[in-house]
Amino acid sequence: MTISEKKQLMATACKVRMGIIEGTHGAKAGHPGGSLSATEAFTYLYFKEMNVDPKNPKWEDRDRFVLSKGHTAPGLYATLAHKGFFPVEDLPTLRHIGSYLQGHPNMNETPGVDMSTGSLGQGISAAAGMALAAKYQGKDCRVYTLLGDGEIQEGQVWEACMFAAHYNLDNFCAIIDNNGLQIDGAVADVMSPYPIDEKLKAFGFEIAVVDGHSFDELEAAFAQAKATKGKPFAIIMKTVKGKGVSFMENNAGWHGKAPNDEEYAQAMAELKAQLAEVEAM
Repeated sequence: MTISEKKQLMATACKVRMGIIEGTHGAKAGHPGGSLSATEAFTYLYFKEMNVDPKNPKWEDRDRFVLSKGHTAPGLYATLAHKGFFPVEDLPTLRHIGSYLQGHPNMNETPGVDMSTGSLGQGISAAAGMALAAKYQGKDCRVYTLLGDGEIQEGQVWEACMFAAHYNLDNFCAIIDNNGLQIDGAVADVMSPYPIDEKLKAFGFEIAVVDGHSFDELEAAFAQAKATKGKPFAIIMKTVKGKGVSFMENNAGWHGKAPNDEEYAQAMAELKAQLAEVEAM
């Protein structure tokens, strides 16, 4: 990508992070930690990788994205808003009664959401089904799904992986946000999923292991995914939970907690400073 494109992606990621903070602060609830760790992935997918049209969210030939770790909806909503699916000003209505931005994605209410998710482990199965359907229909669209590293402790995830390999779903890409933390602490302590890369290889996937906060590494991995034929692809992203907000980083306590007014002010000040730094590059 060009320097200009990379700078634009970095600036957009800062704005998405602000949207995550706006949403969770407005809701006084939600999941900022895993939303912030996946921000570069959300940003790259919607602003560089995926073929989607905000003016026509139900376009039949669009690429699909399934947020398997549905609790990180604040990250998806902030990305969709900045892409133009709905107003950025609506982000603080997260989880409010009557809002179309509920705590988990709802495909019937929210423009740009391709699958209702929330029960961990199920999103990847829906995404694999979408990929198989596209194959049957002769469509060129691709299907992407984002999972948490705690989520892959669910057995259904591995059934879906077996399914994707069995049907040679080379239009399917699973992305695992390996930030190392889940609601109860370190994933390695709660129920270790490691080695994630070797498990996925054994289930028939081609894989890439990347720094999930590097747009250059994400670009290379997604290009590799598109070039892989006859097999599904998985990107394992090494990330920092709460990335971008100093007091949230690598802190499991911010898995599912909203910032209060003082924390909101500090987080927004930090993110605005990061945006200014990017824009000055």
